[in-house]
Amino acid sequence: MYSADVERRRKEEDNEYGKSDPYISHLENRIKEVQDQILSLKSQNSERIAELNSLQRELESFREDSAITGEIEDFLDDFDRRVIVRSSSGGSYVVNSSNKLIKEKLYLGQQVALNQRNFNVVEILPQAIEPFIKNMELENRDTGISYSDIGGLESQIQEVRESVELPLLKPEVFVRIGIEAPKGVLFHGPPGTGKTLLARAVANETKAVFIRVVATELVQKFIGEGARAVREIFDLANAKSPSIIFIDEIDAIGATRMDDATSGDREVNRTLMQLLSELDGFDRRGNVKFIAATNRVDILDPALLRAGRFDRSIEFPLPNKTARKQIFKIHMRNINAENVDVNALVELTEGKNGAEIKAICTEAGMFAIRRDSEIVSHEDFMKALFKLNYKDQDRINTPDIFM
Repeated sequence: MYSADVERRRKEEDNEYGKSDPYISHLENRIKEVQDQILSLKSQNSERIAELNSLQRELESFREDSAITGEIEDFLDDFDRRVIVRSSSGGSYVVNSSNKLIKEKLYLGQQVALNQRNFNVVEILPQAIEPFIKNMELENRDTGISYSDIGGLESQIQEVRESVELPLLKPEVFVRIGIEAPKGVLFHGPPGTGKTLLARAVANETKAVFIRVVATELVQKFIGEGARAVREIFDLANAKSPSIIFIDEIDAIGATRMDDATSGDREVNRTLMQLLSELDGFDRRGNVKFIAATNRVDILDPALLRAGRFDRSIEFPLPNKTARKQIFKIHMRNINAENVDVNALVELTEGKNGAEIKAICTEAGMFAIRRDSEIVSHEDFMKALFKLNYKDQDRINTPDIFM
């Protein structure tokens, strides 16, 4: 009797447990869902806190006063706390450095940020090369110009290759001979005679870094800016060596210095003196070469022309008969021309430079287009020469192609 009651009670308990098992599973699933929601909310909360902190930092940055860039000129104590700075606006000021910079090492010429109100030094700026200086470097040196594209300048090409390429490619030759390789080369001659064209060919032919500078870019408004630009150009060249610096129209900063100079002239003179200092600072047989070009060699300062700065002065004269014929052949090799008497054109272009001969070839092609022809004739070249000589627009027929 007793065993029967026990068995009956066990069956009842099993039935009760079977009825409660789905409810327990439901509660367990619900607990998991709530836990997942809690984790999701914590993650969202962390994201919102991070977003809030970011917005607060951005708001604080907008509330801060803007800073002025400047440069350290001198120190007035042994702890570098009292300094003389020159702001980008041109003035020099005696200021204090921020307490945040106690552990920082300051030095002359360092670029810093100045408080807009009291000009105190509040931050040290990255000492990077100015962007406009960096952009002077030709990243893609494929200019499309080779030595074979230059006519009538065989001797000039030979001198350039000896003065610029050879010291970079075979410096041991100069060591064996016992002479110092040329430091710089000066191109001079009338406009349109191929000075810049030869520099472009050098950039294309050499594997060295080519830095192209127009001298007018070194004429700056504020005192010392031009000299600093020159210094940074040579720093860039040294960092990228082997390299070639080409300064076009150097007469913009290299003209003879005068006693009765204005304030603007004096700033140009400072830039010139920095350039002279950098030229003298080259190491022997160094991997930095210097090329300059000018149409006015007669006005250049004698200090710039002396040996040791420009070891070779290469003249680019107006092309003679042989050179003009070579130039015509170079510019006509891709022109679809027939029955053109090149010798007659050479005789008629006495006194013309290479740029003008190229203009004649281009204008002859334009006359063929006006005739709606695909072939350039000798008559087209004669019309182009006539137009270049006399600029007589009334004697040129109106093109039918636009009628």
